[in-house]
Amino acid sequence: MEPRAFSRRRIAAVLQALFIAFLWATSWVLIKFGLQDMPPLVFAGVRYFLAFIILLIVFFVGARKRSVTPFPKRMWGRVVIFGLLLYAVAQGAMFVALSYLPAVSLNLILNFNTLGVALVSAAWLSEKPTGLQWTGIALSLAGAIVYFLPAAVPQAQMYGVLAALVCLSANVLAVIVGRDVNSARLYSPLQVTLLSMGAGSIALLATGLAVEGIPSISLRNWAFILWLAAVNTAFAFTLWNQTLRTLTAAESSISTGTMLIWIPILAVLFLGEHIMPKQLLGLIAVGAGTLLVQLRGRTRT
Repeated sequence: MEPRAFSRRRIAAVLQALFIAFLWATSWVLIKFGLQDMPPLVFAGVRYFLAFIILLIVFFVGARKRSVTPFPKRMWGRVVIFGLLLYAVAQGAMFVALSYLPAVSLNLILNFNTLGVALVSAAWLSEKPTGLQWTGIALSLAGAIVYFLPAAVPQAQMYGVLAALVCLSANVLAVIVGRDVNSARLYSPLQVTLLSMGAGSIALLATGLAVEGIPSISLRNWAFILWLAAVNTAFAFTLWNQTLRTLTAAESSISTGTMLIWIPILAVLFLGEHIMPKQLLGLIAVGAGTLLVQLRGRTRT
């Protein structure tokens, strides 16, 4: 019964991770709209700080109904570092990059998160991908290259490329640290998300206000921020931490890496971009690579 139960848990985690990827892909459309008249760091900081407040309310409302395992001193530092990497650095850099780059260009750069996570997790967490998983990773990366090449970056977009590389590096480290925090299954996903998002969002918002000042936010942008905070952040990041209790770091990265498929589709529908036949071939390759990573064979418990 244990292997069957474990298989059901893994399938559920994969489906949840794929759903999260879709939610996060829709965020890019809303962010591009909001960046038309909002500075990136403050935009990101307000989004994640509001999400933190929402989670804080949820936590205290349900505190009597759940048992809470306190973080030991050694774990506090890891969770705070996780939050600073994931929110303050990675998300802040992503908003900056989106203010300079088209969504599809940033999407290409961040897709290399998959390879980075696989390599770092193999060295740090001893979660070495199987041969089938390496094939899937390679196929996904090849699909990304086919989709976007030939690529030429205008001089005006170089700041965006640098911000994207910062985002990529921070994301890789955040996935590894997050897997290290969540794999023990001692702390609820809400606890981990609450503390990490609190640390990261406060640092991000403070930095944004210091660098960009206090902006005027329209009602339309407040609507974007509230949706991004409640659904695409508070809910989605809690669910993501839940999946990290079951999936390896490489599997989680590949699953959320299906944003590479969703973002171009949404860009066509809402941002007026176009997909060529060569790009469609790349999308198919990425989807096939994602499937191969999930067909990892029997996992030992």
